[in-house]
Amino acid sequence: MKKNVIVTLADSNYFELLNELINSIKQFKESENTAICVLDAGLTETQKQDLKIKVDEIKSAEWDIEVPEFKVKGKEWLKSQVSRAFLPKYFSNYEKYLWIDCDAWVNDWKCVELYFKACDDNKLGITQTIGPGYKITSKVNWLFGKLAIIKSQNFKHAVKSNIGFAKARKLAFAPHINIGVFSLEKNSPIWSTWQKNLQQTLKSGDIFGSEQLAINMSVYIDEVDTEFLPLNCNWLTSNLLPKFDEKNNTFVEPYLPNYKIGIMHLAAGIWKNNKDMRLNKDIEIEIQSLEGKILNKSLRFIN
Repeated sequence: MKKNVIVTLADSNYFELLNELINSIKQFKESENTAICVLDAGLTETQKQDLKIKVDEIKSAEWDIEVPEFKVKGKEWLKSQVSRAFLPKYFSNYEKYLWIDCDAWVNDWKCVELYFKACDDNKLGITQTIGPGYKITSKVNWLFGKLAIIKSQNFKHAVKSNIGFAKARKLAFAPHINIGVFSLEKNSPIWSTWQKNLQQTLKSGDIFGSEQLAINMSVYIDEVDTEFLPLNCNWLTSNLLPKFDEKNNTFVEPYLPNYKIGIMHLAAGIWKNNKDMRLNKDIEIEIQSLEGKILNKSLRFIN
């Protein structure tokens, strides 16, 4: 019986990305001992049949916390904003869970091992969106003098979700935590802390971003035991582009010592001519090689 599982979620629009994530996992021999499970948020029957030979389990995502219909507006993929806080409910036969958004892919198996190690002793394994090369970590609109309006992602969502100004201020300049990749043990009490905060954020705020705000609350307000992993364990391409190591044929961090990218995450998309690379694999952008050349490359997984 496999003890560790990688879980993701997709609808029919992201089926190609989902397949790429699965293929990126299966390229590593070490993945044979790790289960892959999928939450279905609108896949077609044909797509699910195709997946069955590649993954261990497929379950339909549900609204694990009741959400008003007007907030859903037919966007079933928004279930990912709720269901990922309840993974042991869907897939109960595993000891450790690693969530990876379907618009991400695995470039280095050592990163996967690091996530499973990070959640030992009921800790949360996760990555902050801050590191070398990040020039702006929080948005602020300066009015005049010392007066400014805070526009950080955490503060904006916190105010909209009516969690209280004291909590919102505590989150305002905390390094934002992206929930697209994280690990937790089955019996970690952090699940219930996260669910409690998610219940609160969903009452007044938007569905999108609610679970991310809830996990930031869990870390910075409830101070759950957290193992912060390096930036290359959840490399957000929309924040900072990688470089390419032609000698080793792999993506790396753009600054010395140019660590190999562990998980490439296309959150928010990479846009060119108003087209999103996540939905169009033909899109290529200019990135630098370690040798200083300019290359045209896609950041998606290539089999």
